[in-house]
Amino acid sequence: MGYLKTKFKRLLEKIEDRIEGEKEPETNDDRKVFAHYMVGLTCHQTVEQWVHDIKTAKEAGIDGFALNIGPSDPWTETQLSHAYHEAEELGEFVMFISFDMACGEWSVSQVVDLINRFRESSAQFIVDGRPLVSTFEGPGWAENWISVREQTGDIFLVPDWSSLGPYGISEKLDVIDGAFSWDAWPKAGQNQMNINEDLLYCDNLKGKKYMMGVSPYFYTNLPQWNKNWYCSSESLWHDRWQQVLDVLPDFVQIITWNDFGESSYICDTVPAQVVEGAEEYVNGYSHSAFRAVLPYFIAAYKSGSRLVDFPEDTVIAWYRTTPASAGEGCGTTWGQGGEIPASQGARDVVSVMALVKVPTNITVAIGSRWKSVGTRIDSPLSYFEIPFDGSATGPVTIAMNGKTVEGPPITNECHEGRMHFNSIVIRL
Repeated sequence: MGYLKTKFKRLLEKIEDRIEGEKEPETNDDRKVFAHYMVGLTCHQTVEQWVHDIKTAKEAGIDGFALNIGPSDPWTETQLSHAYHEAEELGEFVMFISFDMACGEWSVSQVVDLINRFRESSAQFIVDGRPLVSTFEGPGWAENWISVREQTGDIFLVPDWSSLGPYGISEKLDVIDGAFSWDAWPKAGQNQMNINEDLLYCDNLKGKKYMMGVSPYFYTNLPQWNKNWYCSSESLWHDRWQQVLDVLPDFVQIITWNDFGESSYICDTVPAQVVEGAEEYVNGYSHSAFRAVLPYFIAAYKSGSRLVDFPEDTVIAWYRTTPASAGEGCGTTWGQGGEIPASQGARDVVSVMALVKVPTNITVAIGSRWKSVGTRIDSPLSYFEIPFDGSATGPVTIAMNGKTVEGPPITNECHEGRMHFNSIVIRL
């Protein structure tokens, strides 16, 4: 135990030394940022939607999509073809397949056929001359990858086997080329994350590639899948990107681009992709503004420096439109597997993140109550929270340097008395 503590302390000291000695940015082209795309939601999806998604992802600085697919959706091959083709046409955007091993049984031949079908695409993401392939879970399928490698001319395998954890993954190093961690949210009963798990992955992978999971939010209430929990997300989008800049992993994967049912989406809302039961907490709750800060964070990650330039001053804010105690909690727990009600863990705050070239003041108003906050003078990035409770109601207004944006009101009235824990995101 003492050995592990000493080793962990040395890893943290290396990060602190790097931050203190931060220098002018120098881009590392090998670092890439992907977004997890749920192809299972794309039945009847048009080519135009793929074009829109790729263009908006590129504008945010994202390098490609991790295409999550299940073994039994009849539209999978059609939609994969659309995705790869449009990425080829638009250029400078890549794809790789993430086989979802948690939603059904895959045969070796299915996996081989799909890899071989798209491996020669100019949009296929390649590492060391091999197509990158990933998974959602599936450590029990591990031995099958030997046969897959033989029948595909080899692959670069970076699976998510988070159920094994960083110590368990160390026992599979002969099977994999790296690992992707799905650990992107605070655990049950916790308000924030730390980088302990990430550092353990980096250490246990022994030089193999590490893909770090980053997410803006999590809330789901889908009884048909026995899912009903909220992970603390008040500062998550800010915190997790700061952790990326501390760890500087080989790759980053944003979880997710379009999983509306789990409120982790950063794409523009696509009604046809919203699963039954999620409409109540997705419709009217845009997350598009989460993307506004990505050009800065992605550039900072690739350069290994927080001193990078960014296109323009930007402020985003996210908040729930009702206090956590405003209505019936519907049995939602605080974190996956938690026992504490989410209403006791969720914090009633307007979360504000600002990127400014010159320090300034930002005014946040909830109805007629307002507060002015100065941005940091030692960093272009500022984060702060404005609390609200049952006495602070009305539209949320953000003002800076003569510009103003108004978001939907915070009220004490829940829809049909039912509380949900998704947030709206607005941008100045």
